[in-house]
Amino acid sequence: MSQNPSRRSSSYGTWESPIKSRLIAENTIAFSEISFDLANSKNNDVYWLELRPSESGRYAIVRYSRSNGTIEDVIPKSFNSRTKVHEYGGGSYIVHNESIYFSNFADQRLYHLKETNLPTPLTLDTEKLMRYADFIVDQKRQRLYCVREDHTNAKDSSQVVNTLVSIGLNDGKEDVLVDGYDFYSSPRLSNDGKYLVWSCWNHPNMPWDNTELWLAKLDDNGKVLDKQKLVGNSNESVCQPEWSPDNKYLYFISDRNGWWNLYRLNIDQSSNIEEVYTMEAEFGGPQWQFRSTFYGFSSNENIVATYANNGGSFLSTIDVQTKKMSTYSLDSYTDIKSVSIRNNNNMVYFVGASATKPSEIVEFDLTSLKINVLRQSSNITIDKAYLSIPKAISFPTTIPNNTQKEIAYGFYYPPKNDDYQTNDKNELPLLLVRSHGGPTASTTSAFNLKIQYWTSRGFAVLDVNYRGSTGFGREYREKLKNNWGIYDVLDCINGAKYLVEQNLVDKNRLVIDGGSAGGYTTLCALTFYDTFSSGASHYGVSDLELLAKDTHKFESRYLDSIIGPYPECKDLYIQRSPINHVQQLSKPIIFFQGLEDKIVLPSQAQLMVDALKQKHLPVAYVTFEGEQHGFRKSENIERSLDGEFYFYSKIFKFKMADCIEPIPIENLPSDDK
Repeated sequence: MSQNPSRRSSSYGTWESPIKSRLIAENTIAFSEISFDLANSKNNDVYWLELRPSESGRYAIVRYSRSNGTIEDVIPKSFNSRTKVHEYGGGSYIVHNESIYFSNFADQRLYHLKETNLPTPLTLDTEKLMRYADFIVDQKRQRLYCVREDHTNAKDSSQVVNTLVSIGLNDGKEDVLVDGYDFYSSPRLSNDGKYLVWSCWNHPNMPWDNTELWLAKLDDNGKVLDKQKLVGNSNESVCQPEWSPDNKYLYFISDRNGWWNLYRLNIDQSSNIEEVYTMEAEFGGPQWQFRSTFYGFSSNENIVATYANNGGSFLSTIDVQTKKMSTYSLDSYTDIKSVSIRNNNNMVYFVGASATKPSEIVEFDLTSLKINVLRQSSNITIDKAYLSIPKAISFPTTIPNNTQKEIAYGFYYPPKNDDYQTNDKNELPLLLVRSHGGPTASTTSAFNLKIQYWTSRGFAVLDVNYRGSTGFGREYREKLKNNWGIYDVLDCINGAKYLVEQNLVDKNRLVIDGGSAGGYTTLCALTFYDTFSSGASHYGVSDLELLAKDTHKFESRYLDSIIGPYPECKDLYIQRSPINHVQQLSKPIIFFQGLEDKIVLPSQAQLMVDALKQKHLPVAYVTFEGEQHGFRKSENIERSLDGEFYFYSKIFKFKMADCIEPIPIENLPSDDK
C-alpha cells in the first residue's frame, strides 16, 4: 500500500475519524412504506414511514404536500406506527379518503386519524393480544380488511391464530373472513370491489418457500364467497398481488422459473397465467415484512418495477403488450426499494441509495426524467476523503467433504482515511467480516455509515452475500437448505481467506460480526474454526434447540428447511449449536442483546456468556432495556457500535483515537485493561 508523506503515520485501527457513533445514531433515519391516498383523486400528497432512533426508535408517518412542497408528521409524537404481527411488522398504516388508519406500537390497537384531530382507537383494548397489519379499505362497505394475529388463547407460539379479518369503520366490529392457514398476507381489493385476493402459506414453509394466491368474491356485506386458489404449487413463492388500473388483470410476482419475475392472469380465465416479463433477475424479495413494494402501474400497458441483478438494483418500465423492458440510467442510485406509483401517473417514488449516497425519498418523473429528492435519511455530510467505495467481488468457496468449488459473493471495502497512512509499510489492515441476518436476506452496496465507521478508522470490511442470500435466484437461495451453520460460515471464512491471499488484509487480525442469524454464523465461525481471532454477536443464536422450542410463530418452523425437522433431526441441532461445543471455543467475543427480544431470547446470549466466563476467555455482555430484535434507540445504536470497537482495541492491543466509555470485559488480562 502506497505511502503518502503528507499524511500522518499511524497503525490501522488507530486513525481518528469524523464519522462518530453519535452522529450515526442521532442523525440517521430509515424510510419505508411509501403510499398515497388512492381513494381521493384530489389528494396528491405522498406518505411514508420514518424510523427515528433519536425518538426512541419511533416510526412516524410523514406527509409530503405536492401542492406547496411542505413535509410534516401526521401523527402525534406520542404515537408510533408499528405493528408486531410476525414480530417483524410492516404494513402498519394506510391512507384512505383523508383518513389514516394505523397500528400503534404501545398497545397494538388500530387507530383512526381524521385530518387534524387526535387519533381515536378503532379496535378494542386487548392488552396487546390482538395485532393488525397490511390494511386495505373498502369504502363502499365501510370495512377495513387486514391480517390479524390473535394471541388471546396462546400458551405458546403454536397456538397463535392468524386470519384475515374485516373491521367496521364505524363500530370497530371484527369478523373473520378467511382462516385455516398458518399465515396470511397481502389482502387486496379489486377496483370494483367485487373480489378480494390474498396470499397464504402453512408451516413449515416460509413465504419464500411456498405460498399460495387465493381469490374470493365478496357479498354486499363484505363476506367471502366462492374461494379459489389461483396460484401455488409445492415450490413457488408468490408476493405482491396487484390489480391493474382497468381491473382486468391480477398481477403478481412468482419465482416459478427460479427467479422472482412478473406474471399476470385474467380473472375470467384464471387457469391461464401469462408471463409479463422474465429474466434472470429478482423483481421481488423475501417477505420478512408486510407491504414491500417492487412495482406499480403508470398505465394499463406500462409497469414501473425495480429488479436486482449482480448485487445492484435498477428501475425499469415494462410494456405489457410488447413484453419489452427499458431500464433507466439512474447511476446515482444503485439500491432501489419501496417503488410506488399512483395508477395512471408518471410520477414514481422510491427509496434510493448508492455507495456514497445515504437513503433518500426520491420523486422521479417518467416523462422529463427529472429527479426530485424529497427527504434525506441523514443530514451528515462526509468528505469523500473518508469514504470507502465498495467493490463487488465473487470468490471461490467450498463444500464439506467435496473437492467441488462454488462461488459466493460480497462487497469489499478497503480502509479509507486520507488523513492517515500506516506507519509500517509491511502492515496490513484488520478485517471485519459482516454476516447479514435472515439468513434468507441480503446485503447491498447502499451507503452504510456503520461500515464507514470502521473503514475510516483503518479496518477493511467484507460484507458477505453467502450461499442462501437473496438476489441471486432461487437455486442460490436454496443452497442453504439443510446447510445453515455450514455454507454461510464457510463463505465468510473463504471470503476472508480470499482477501488474505490477495494480500489485502492481515491474516492474524480477522474478526467477524453479525446480528440475529448473522450472529449465529459469527458464533459458529468462532466455535468450529480458527480463521477469526475475535467477533461480536448482536442478538445472535447460540442454541438451535432453544430457538426451535421457544421463538415466535412466524419463524417457529423456519429451521425445518435450513437445519431439518425437529425433533427428528435433534442430533443436527445439537451438533450445530455453538453452546454445545464451548470446549472448542478459544476466541474472545462480545455480545449485545435486547432484553425484550421475542425472536432470539436473551437466555441465548446469557448461556454463551456464562460458558465463556467458565473457560476464562475474554468476554463482554451488553444488554439493553426496552429493545427488541434489533436496536432502534440512538443511545443503544451508539453504545453497540462503540462497544464493539472498544472490545477489539483491547483484544488486539491498539490505542483508539476515540474517547469511548469502557465496556466491562471479563477475563481480560490485567495489563490489557
